[in-house]
Amino acid sequence: MLTSYLEPSPSQFDSLTGLLDREGCARAAETMLAKTAQEHLRPLAVFWLNIDRFKQINDSLGHLAGDGVLAELAHRLAIASGNQGYLARMGGDEFVLLVSDCNRAAAEHIARDLLAAMSQPLDVGTMRLYPSVSIGIALSNDRENARELLERADQTLVHAKRLGGAQYLFAGEDVQLGRLGKLLAREELEVEEALHKALESGGLSLHYQPILQVADGSLEAVEALMRCNCEGTMYPPDRFIPVAEKTGLIIRLGEWSLLTGARYVSKLLADKQRIKVAINVSRAQLTAPKFTQALYAALACSNAPAELIELEITESLFMDSSDIVQRNIRAVLEAGFPLAIDDFGTGYSCLASLKDLPARKLKLDRAFITDLPHNPRSFAIAKAIVHLALDLGMSVVAEGVETIEQHAILSEMGATAIQGFYLARPMPERQLDEWLAMRRSR
Repeated sequence: MLTSYLEPSPSQFDSLTGLLDREGCARAAETMLAKTAQEHLRPLAVFWLNIDRFKQINDSLGHLAGDGVLAELAHRLAIASGNQGYLARMGGDEFVLLVSDCNRAAAEHIARDLLAAMSQPLDVGTMRLYPSVSIGIALSNDRENARELLERADQTLVHAKRLGGAQYLFAGEDVQLGRLGKLLAREELEVEEALHKALESGGLSLHYQPILQVADGSLEAVEALMRCNCEGTMYPPDRFIPVAEKTGLIIRLGEWSLLTGARYVSKLLADKQRIKVAINVSRAQLTAPKFTQALYAALACSNAPAELIELEITESLFMDSSDIVQRNIRAVLEAGFPLAIDDFGTGYSCLASLKDLPARKLKLDRAFITDLPHNPRSFAIAKAIVHLALDLGMSVVAEGVETIEQHAILSEMGATAIQGFYLARPMPERQLDEWLAMRRSR
């Protein structure tokens, strides 16, 4: 791969992979950029790659296994690039491929080959992983030096990951727009930065809110609710969730939530407590091609049984007829995950659709609970939904129950279970453990 016009010193190679290191990459880029100008070649292409969700591999399997994965993926990268450029490991789980005399069409072909090669299953001991990479691509121009070219590719990689990962993106296509095409306000940019820091530094956590059976007060499940604490500042969900949806970070947050919730299920089982954990699934997750892989990865990394991880999906997503959504829902059911219809009664809910949905649980939105027992219209609608769902063989959870009067009237209606501040607020894992221990000691 090395030619006569570039002879790095031994100190410019990465000890784990044998590739150029960061210093060697910078020197190679300078030399190749000069050659591009001198010989009037087509642009120098910089492909900056990052392994998606690599932190989960290190956290779950250990750094030794992580190093093995890095070495194997570096080997795949070398084969996929076909010895047509220079490869470097920039540190951690990031790599750079430099290819000279490369136009956009050729760069797209290379990027597709890299994505395909790096996404092949990888066996680590008895576990099979399904890796993916994000790629930022920059083509050189005559107005920048090597450092600026590398930085442009690096920044483009950041945007590719924000769009959900497992894709390539060219510099020049990465205007700072939200997922829905709206320019992010300054405050939203600050929240986005906080989310990235929280993902990298452990600032995310799950709080769990108990759901209790109406009949006997037994524990039906706990719902996992995400919290974000970045450098001492707490960001409420109504601030960071919309930003995560706009930027594509919601997919990474969802994958983290799945894995963390699954690990808690395993921890509870180890303590001989068989408790179901309910986890929300966003539209972005359910429309992602690799959603099923993320589900199986969470199961594999946690050893949790699928039947104890309940996925909450809104009715509109159940009714989405697109191939990818319906394929992902079928995969969820085949894997054994129970499904619940979340926030039923909001938006354009259709009672007639209930008979066709594969969920066995309906969660009645708090909008109908807030006005109980004083609003006769809310009472009539809530009662109709509860009775219809029960007649269809579904269980019904009433959300947002805050008073003893609401509890009593929902019990009278026939609701199966209730959730809300009247019973318990969302609480961090340790506090929930104490709450569970107190209930067992009664």
